[in-house]
Formats: sequence, structure tokens, C-alpha cells
Amino acid sequence: MLGKLLLAFVLVPLVDLYVLLLVAGRIGGLQTLGLVVLTGVVGGTLAKVQGVQTVRRLQHRTAKGESPSRELADGALILFGGALLLTPGLITDGIGFALLLPFVRPRIRSVLSSYLGDAVRRDAVVVEVDGAGDVDVGGDSE
Repeated sequence: MLGKLLLAFVLVPLVDLYVLLLVAGRIGGLQTLGLVVLTGVVGGTLAKVQGVQTVRRLQHRTAKGESPSRELADGALILFGGALLLTPGLITDGIGFALLLPFVRPRIRSVLSSYLGDAVRRDAVVVEVDGAGDVDVGGDSE
């Protein structure tokens, strides 16, 4: 897992830089810089609006005594999307905008929930105690 994260933190910025250089070669350096600044400003505004709406929904659900798990997940996705939009790069901007769109987040939540659920089940430790007092500890130790 650590290797994949390290690869992502090295590979994604390099690919993003490559794409920025390609775009700058096509439309010019100043226009590319303007595009990056524009996506940051628009993305920041969208993140703020989506964040405020999510906090309101979270407050409403907790006031009704309901679990705000969907709102908490949305808040994390919005925060991550906003952070991606602050980094210069068109690939990270595209991913960031996708995380800010309300009609995209349910699908992302579903995929993440399935992935995280599988990871938890895979790495879970099961402790069983039988009637004789014997303890059996089982689990995956990858």
C-alpha cells in the first residue's frame, strides 16, 4: 500500500507537469497559467459552496438523530477535491472537479465503500471464545 501511495505522489505530479507543458506548447505559457489559476478560483468557489451545503445536511441529519455517514464521506471527498484543485495541474484539476460534483460523488462513495469494506474484512482479526474458555485468534497476516 505504501508503495502505491509513493508511486502516486511521484507519478501523478510528473504526468501533470508533462500535460501542462504539452498544453503550454499548444496554447502558450500565459494562457496555460491563466487556465490553472481559473480552475483554482472556480474550484475553490465550488468547494466552498459544496462544503457549506454538506455541513448543513450534516447538521440537519444529526439534529434528527440520524447517522451523517454520507455527509461525512461527502465532506472528505469535497476536501480532497478542493485540495487537488489547489495543486497546479490539469489532471489533478479534473479529478478535483469530479469530486466536487454532487452527481459524481455517490458513485465514488460506493466504490470507496466497497474497497474499504473489502480491505477491512481482509485485514480483520477474528477472536472466538468457545464454551471451554479456549481462545482462537484468526485473521490474515499479509
